Amino acid sequence: MKKLTTIIVLLASILSFSQELTGDELLAKAIKFHDPNGNWDTFKGELFVTMETPKGSPRKSKININLPEEFFYVKAIRDTIVTEYTVHKGDCSMAINGNKNPSSATKKKHSLSCKRANLYKNYYTYLYGLPMKLKDEGTIVHQKVEKRQFKGKDYLVLKVSYPKEIGKDTWYFYFNPKTYAMEVYQFFKKKKDSGEYILLSDLETINGVKMPKTRAWYYNKDNGYLGTDILSKTE
Repeated sequence: MKKLTTIIVLLASILSFSQELTGDELLAKAIKFHDPNGNWDTFKGELFVTMETPKGSPRKSKININLPEEFFYVKAIRDTIVTEYTVHKGDCSMAINGNKNPSSATKKKHSLSCKRANLYKNYYTYLYGLPMKLKDEGTIVHQKVEKRQFKGKDYLVLKVSYPKEIGKDTWYFYFNPKTYAMEVYQFFKKKKDSGEYILLSDLETINGVKMPKTRAWYYNKDNGYLGTDILSKTE
């Protein structure tokens, strides 16, 4: 009987161990949920994003992403200001209120620059390309998967970091343990209680890729609300 009990306990521990996911395995399951047909690498699509903040007026953005052509375009409207940025194979251009050749003074006044153009490109392709973007070269996927509660829900949590030359923030991605849908992500800087967390809700499927429809941003340190991005297929 003792031998049988020992075998059962050993078998249970082996089965339990086999069910523990590595970071790479969790990421693969999450990608399968969000991009079941592997469409992200050749993504060509149009997104419409409305950003709402507590004190400012909404900013409505039309975004075109064509990854094979290395093309990115964003047109943003807030109040009476319309800005446009294009990045195509490393070359950038910009316009404000239809003026495609703004003066240096206008660029300075409205913070128009190629640096900002690339910032928008990286921001939108990273956030709307998650979790697939975690396969990019230079991403350090930590193999230990945590089980953690956040806002009263259970999650499988993937830790991600980057070499210093790419980024200094440490990221945590929270996946539904049943569907592997990405429902929260969070980043921290070196300073204690720094960074933000982002709550994701609903899904919008664009060109076969399941993207979070709503992203609500909060400070880690005090749960202060920053704003919400709402994705749609049409204006």
